[in-house]
Amino acid sequence: MSTLFIADLHLDERRPDITLLFEQFLASDEARSANAFYILGDLVEAWIGDDDDAELPARIAQATRGLSDAGVPVYFMVGNRDFLLGPAFAERAGMTLLDDGTVHDIEGVPTLLMHGDVLCTDDVEYQAVRAQVRTEAWKAQVLSMPLEARRAFAAQARSDSKSRTGRIDETIMDVNQGAVEDAMRRAGVHRLVHGHTHRPAIHDFEFDGAPAQRIVLGDWYDHGSVLSIDGHAVDLRGLSLT
Repeated sequence: MSTLFIADLHLDERRPDITLLFEQFLASDEARSANAFYILGDLVEAWIGDDDDAELPARIAQATRGLSDAGVPVYFMVGNRDFLLGPAFAERAGMTLLDDGTVHDIEGVPTLLMHGDVLCTDDVEYQAVRAQVRTEAWKAQVLSMPLEARRAFAAQARSDSKSRTGRIDETIMDVNQGAVEDAMRRAGVHRLVHGHTHRPAIHDFEFDGAPAQRIVLGDWYDHGSVLSIDGHAVDLRGLSLT
């Protein structure tokens, strides 16, 4: 049995094929036989609150609850698109919330788990915005708005994000190696798994005199992406749309 990881699905009602792929994968024999299942942020394109009465959150909850009820622990870490997801939805969906920067023993190896955006320290503008919107006061203010107002707010935020991404050097939006090593050193680990950058890869490097590994999860735009760790075997692969 393996431990499975996904991130950056950006589920959206405008891409029903990806939502269906997510549901099918969570119902698959591979997922149902896993030791544990981790979702490391950006599960949806935009999360407007646990009280969202749209169809998509209900489908997500049904899929993750089904996996949890099958006996597979489901862990969830918020990303920059779904940081408003809270305990109410997590309980409904059968998920255990994890803090960004949690260390879990994965197949016998202490592993640092992150969404990944905090490692992109070269993007100073993004980090300033991130710090602002993660405050409890800011989140409370947004969640106090009516649902329709939150939907409009989220749509504008998506538009602004897309515009900004198109005008910024891609290298600035990638992780900073120094930030990676600092995070791993503080956590006392030599393996890190994260998402956010949409640059799936397995990076092997030397760190503090010992071999280290950084695994970057893929996004779910044109296809799915899953990381499977089974003992010493590490497999990062795509999932085709059917």
